[in-house]
Amino acid sequence: MQLNGKIALITGGGSGIGRETAVLFAQHGASLAIADLNPEGGQATVQQIRDAGGTAVFIQTDVSQAAQVETMVNVVVAEYGRLDIAFNNAGIEGAPVRTIDVTEAEFDQIMAVNAKGVWLCLKYEIPQMLQQGGGTIINTASVAGLIGAHSMPAYAASKHAVVGLTRTAAVEYARKGIRVNAVCPAIIRTAMVERAIAHLPQLEQGAMQNNPSRRLGTPQEVAQAVLWLASDASSFTTGATLTVDGGLTAQ
Repeated sequence: MQLNGKIALITGGGSGIGRETAVLFAQHGASLAIADLNPEGGQATVQQIRDAGGTAVFIQTDVSQAAQVETMVNVVVAEYGRLDIAFNNAGIEGAPVRTIDVTEAEFDQIMAVNAKGVWLCLKYEIPQMLQQGGGTIINTASVAGLIGAHSMPAYAASKHAVVGLTRTAAVEYARKGIRVNAVCPAIIRTAMVERAIAHLPQLEQGAMQNNPSRRLGTPQEVAQAVLWLASDASSFTTGATLTVDGGLTAQ
């Protein structure tokens, strides 16, 4: 699962799953482009990689804005000459509310980042990969993209959309040397989840009780799955939804 000489772009790389995956990619030989809306978090990830002897640059990006996503990909190519791996991971969760209580503005914002943002990344990453003869893309979906998610209607809708985009792009470009897969985590102990727990304290205990493993996952565990999908070890895997969920969806 080595990535020696590979150029990898990670959106949402300033924290959580994105940061852990970036660090792991660098440890396995990749050069990184870290994209995030938050410059402090993104620069901190870059510094962590550089301090360990790796190569990384930061690109401030709002993935819901087409011009910024196009610029992001152009900067990666200008800096490194190519784009071998894209991990489209940026996402937001929203406050936990039932379907009828979501405001239109909240729904639009979550869909803009989580669904439209992934589509825009695909829109600008795939042409570059076609030009260079191939590449690998991993999108962050969720178990909420495979099953219902109580009190997270907009989030669930956005992650179902990510699964649909992943499968469609995989079918369209399989013969062109581009693999497109999705990683589907259950509740992972990240800053995003800690915010959700702060709004809904019973979320943590309920999540552990409902999971056969009786615990939350870690960002490092998801990063290992993404590494496999990014590497040649998964060369015959495309259009897949890889669950990292402690057995949650097996019930």
